[in-house]
Amino acid sequence: MGDKVIQTVNNYDKEVFNGDLGFISAVDHVGNEITTTFDNREIKYGFGELDELDLAYATSIHKSQGSEYPVIIIPLAMQHYMMLQRNLFYTGVTRGKRLVIVIGEPKAIAMAAKNVSQRKRITKLAQRLCDAMDKE
Repeated sequence: MGDKVIQTVNNYDKEVFNGDLGFISAVDHVGNEITTTFDNREIKYGFGELDELDLAYATSIHKSQGSEYPVIIIPLAMQHYMMLQRNLFYTGVTRGKRLVIVIGEPKAIAMAAKNVSQRKRITKLAQRLCDAMDKE
């Protein structure tokens, strides 16, 4: 109990959304559910729904999108050079409300700040929208 958790998907029935932070307030092994507290609201999850939650002592930049935190610590290392992209670095830095700490190799920080090349995503979104409009 007391573990910090993050909601990883939108759940409209429970009114909790991707990126919401809460705490585990009770575990019921008989009823196979846990109770979490999100913004002073108690939300119950059956054990089968726990894939909607992750521990949130640390989280990825991707999961933090849309949220803000008092303090952000961003580790940057050359070992993860594929992730050293300006858009991810920017997203991480802008999540901090009061303090942002960047820890890393100067080369990795420079690469993240300079790297604007992103792989082109092939989503076929434009074609899908056109197809949907044609069906109307």
